[in-house]
Amino acid sequence: MSQTIEMIDPVTGEIIDQQQIAEQLLAQAKEQGVSLVGPGGLLGGLTKTVLETALEAEMTEHLGYEKHASSNGENARNGTRSKTVLTEVGAVEIDVPRDRDGSFQPKIVRKRQRRLDGIDEIVLSLTARGLTTGEVAAHFDDVCGASVSKDTISKITDKVIEEMTEWQNRPLDRVYPVVFIDAIRT
Repeated sequence: MSQTIEMIDPVTGEIIDQQQIAEQLLAQAKEQGVSLVGPGGLLGGLTKTVLETALEAEMTEHLGYEKHASSNGENARNGTRSKTVLTEVGAVEIDVPRDRDGSFQPKIVRKRQRRLDGIDEIVLSLTARGLTTGEVAAHFDDVCGASVSKDTISKITDKVIEEMTEWQNRPLDRVYPVVFIDAIRT
C-alpha cells in the first residue's frame, strides 16, 4: 500500500502532480543518458537536492533568518562543508551548512553521521541471508558504487548481536500460555 503525499506549489497554490513530475524527470534523464541509480544517477542527484534543502531549512530555523538575508544577531551562516553519506541509492556527496559559532546541530544528517537510516537494515538483511562482511562490502560497491569497509559492516552486525544477547538473557515469566493451531483447508 503506497501513500501519496499531496504537495502544493508555494507560488500558485495548486496541487502538484507528482506522477507527472516523476515522468518528466525520467524522460529528461533518459534523454541525457543519465542512469536511474548508481554514481551520478538521477536518484542520487535527487537525494542530494532533498538533503541539502532540508539542511538549509534547518539552518534557517536555527539562525532565525532566510539565506541571503542580513543576520539578526552575532551568529551567522559560515559557508558549507562537503560530506559523503551512504544512502540506499549509493554514496551521495552533500554540502552541509555551517554557522560561525558552531552551534548548529543538524537533525536530518547529524554531525559525524556517515550512513543514513536504512543502510543498517540492508546490511543486516544481507548478513542474515548468509553473506560475509566481504560479500556485503562488494555488494555495496557493485550496486551502489559506495565503498563500505568490512569493519563498518561488522560494527552494524555487532550492534544487533548485543541486542539479541540482551533479549536472550532477559528474565522469563514462570508460566507462558501457549495455543497451537494446526489446520488444513481444502
